[in-house]
Amino acid sequence: MSRPLFTLAELERARELVGRLMPSTPQYAWPLLHKRVGAEVWLKHENHTPIGAFKLRGGLVYLDALCSRELPVNGLITATRGNHGQSIPYAASHYGLSVTVLVPDGNSVEKNNAMMAWGAKLIVHGDDFDEASIEAGRLAERDGLEFVPAFHPALVCGVATYAYEFLSACDDLDTVYVPIGMGSGICGLITTRDLLGLKTEIVGVVSTHAAAYALSFEHGRVVETETANTFADGMACRVPSPDALEVICRGAARIVSVSDDEVAEAMRAIYADTHNIAEGAGAAAFAALLKERERLPGCKVGAVLTGGNIDTRLFARVLQGETPRVS
Repeated sequence: MSRPLFTLAELERARELVGRLMPSTPQYAWPLLHKRVGAEVWLKHENHTPIGAFKLRGGLVYLDALCSRELPVNGLITATRGNHGQSIPYAASHYGLSVTVLVPDGNSVEKNNAMMAWGAKLIVHGDDFDEASIEAGRLAERDGLEFVPAFHPALVCGVATYAYEFLSACDDLDTVYVPIGMGSGICGLITTRDLLGLKTEIVGVVSTHAAAYALSFEHGRVVETETANTFADGMACRVPSPDALEVICRGAARIVSVSDDEVAEAMRAIYADTHNIAEGAGAAAFAALLKERERLPGCKVGAVLTGGNIDTRLFARVLQGETPRVS
């Protein structure tokens, strides 16, 4: 890509658009988290959006851009593990558009229910996100539907509004940790950091069980994996986006891999210290921060709690000390 994914003017317009439907989410410095880490820790609470996750922002901006084309749209179709699949029908409802969402077999029951509650038609297909996405593309062509990808400049500009809020409120953060699913969150954070002229390090976080982006970052090219078997479903990516990888390679300081055990421990820590619920991917940034705490004394650091949408029974098992396993 020869230009940034978006300009500062486009980001400011996106923030205005998102602000019409939801207030800025808070960022808090939690003293018990400070104590655990030995550094000043700020959490950006994207679990406080109307869908309980940061993806809402991207859907709103994407639908605005799509409907501004003044071309006919017969309906939308997309694939997801859950939060993107809530964002698109939520946004589409403001334009009277129908949405079909494909999810893989075994997807979160409560995320599926939420997607349907926002008006989506749900189709279960395949064993993982990538198989569901391929089928969504096939159905889009067959039925004349608009395929909504997981990574697109308008989606990134939308989700980057959380980065704009966070970095504007805390412009002296030394480092921010952010999970990587398909890459919209970290790319929005990197681009916003650069547009604001800040020196904050951006550290991406992946699951050791879904290491495609870590491997791709290491080799400087897209590296696919055969599986992405993590209960932190928001990071369960096998096939990275080339466009996202380009931004990450250019702007991330490093990528940290965290195990499911480390994610589960971070979920328990966040709940104990802040009484916030974090889904697996939502706790991954803090898991990485904990893993790197020896390099952080005296620093002011941030972690993005990207979402809190986890099935009740699964979260109860985590709170009881268990790490859910996915095969």
